[in-house]
Amino acid sequence: MSSHEPASHGMKSAEIGWRDYVLPPLHPEGPGFVALFVVGALILWWVWSPLGFIGLLLSIWCFYFFRDPDRVTPTRPGLVVSPADGVVQLIGPAAPPLELGLGAAPVTRVSVFMSVFDCHVNRAPIAGAVIKDEYTPGKFLNATLDKASEDNERQALVIRTQDGKDFVVVQIAGLVARRIRCDVREGQHLLTGQRFGMIRFGSRLDVYLPAGVSPLVVVGQKAVAGETVLADMNASEGPREGEVR
Repeated sequence: MSSHEPASHGMKSAEIGWRDYVLPPLHPEGPGFVALFVVGALILWWVWSPLGFIGLLLSIWCFYFFRDPDRVTPTRPGLVVSPADGVVQLIGPAAPPLELGLGAAPVTRVSVFMSVFDCHVNRAPIAGAVIKDEYTPGKFLNATLDKASEDNERQALVIRTQDGKDFVVVQIAGLVARRIRCDVREGQHLLTGQRFGMIRFGSRLDVYLPAGVSPLVVVGQKAVAGETVLADMNASEGPREGEVR
């Protein structure tokens, strides 16, 4: 488990104040990058003040890119939450990554795309034991493409719930993403919504649902990591439909 994840994280109060929005806490990788951007902004300001202003804006963007705010995760058993902030981009049948050895039978895959303006801290979609973790080197294609699931660099986890169902969550590098960070390994137990890693800068998370579990989100919907319910294992509702209004 990452040292950033306190043991009592799941017991925190649900109250979130204005400081959490204006000055959210940073991921451990953040301070070093923010410092580099600030130094760069000062150098640009010395060269030409308009460039320094641009550097300041980029420094603010860098700070918010590495933000790591607390989230209020629903804890009812059976709920599957989004592992990432972003837009639900793809929902459809797909086989889990071959390297996991889970067979070629297609299951429902929900893909959440993170832009460079989204929070990039990733969270466990459901509680369970990590029974497999596999890193696969690959390309850095645009993460919005369907083939990115097979061709891009990725880190996959298989999470087995207490009742024996296997969920797959895959961190996929994108066009400008050059580092996938995963802070958990086989044998560790995750809580629903618990932080487990991040990707920088701009990427995608895939969640493969067990057979018979229908998604409760629609393509185009904005998802919030650790909060938005992607599916409910105890629900009998079929796939949802939606439209822009």
